[in-house]
Amino acid sequence: MAVRQADQSPAVIVRGLSKSYGQLQAVRDLDLDVDYGEIFAILGPNGAGKSTTIEILEGHRKRDSGNVRVLGEDPGTAGRSWRAKVGIVLQEASDAGMLTVSETVHMFANCYGTARVPEEVLELVALGSVSDSKVRTLSGGQRRRLDVALGIINMPKLVFLDEPTTGFDPEARRRFWDLIRLLADDGTTILLTTHYLDEAAALADRVAVIAGGRVVAVDSPQNLIGYVSSAATVRWRRGDAVHVEETDHPTELIRQRSKDGAELAELTVSRPTLEDAYLHLIGLK
Repeated sequence: MAVRQADQSPAVIVRGLSKSYGQLQAVRDLDLDVDYGEIFAILGPNGAGKSTTIEILEGHRKRDSGNVRVLGEDPGTAGRSWRAKVGIVLQEASDAGMLTVSETVHMFANCYGTARVPEEVLELVALGSVSDSKVRTLSGGQRRRLDVALGIINMPKLVFLDEPTTGFDPEARRRFWDLIRLLADDGTTILLTTHYLDEAAALADRVAVIAGGRVVAVDSPQNLIGYVSSAATVRWRRGDAVHVEETDHPTELIRQRSKDGAELAELTVSRPTLEDAYLHLIGLK
């Protein structure tokens, strides 16, 4: 997990950010900090303001009010030197037409004064074996990895990932997670949005939950679970009746309920999850 030095400001600082579209207030007085080297996830339902916030941080959308600093500069006015420090992986997969994978990565590398060696990047994202293939022949997962290759070719200090594994099968998602961890281990700051709670739990050092255009909680995935009751739910069947009880001491409860020798059929013990905390924080539970 990233640890901020005493003399180091966060990689991303947001204070009082607001943005409206007509009568719709998409973002309302939002505050946010992301430390250097951190994997930071933003969760929220559709329409919560996630995409608008990210687009403002990327410098692709103007804000109505608030202060925003990304890598020490205002993304709304930053120039080319700032953009060379930022990598962006959009939700839609790239389509380079008739170009090969290698040609596409080399083309992007030539756009920067300083760039990674294209062949090394392709190996990093596990596309070295298909470097001579046309982009249009790649699978969905391979195209997504190509998007990441293009997003990191300029050796960015900060990478934005917008719903990076949408449409992935489970195996492809976990391979992608390994890639994100490699980037973070290399010192890259990662800011991602996702609808997958297990993805946030597996990857993120910290998670921000956004609802109604505001940040309603920021914490580690494990600590967010503490925002709901820590009591365990014990469920079992006796005859045709299903019994459910909440307790902080499930072992003692089970001992008491079975001390007469009765079998507690279909016994389960469950604790609150990140999903429970998330639904509670966005007001759905």
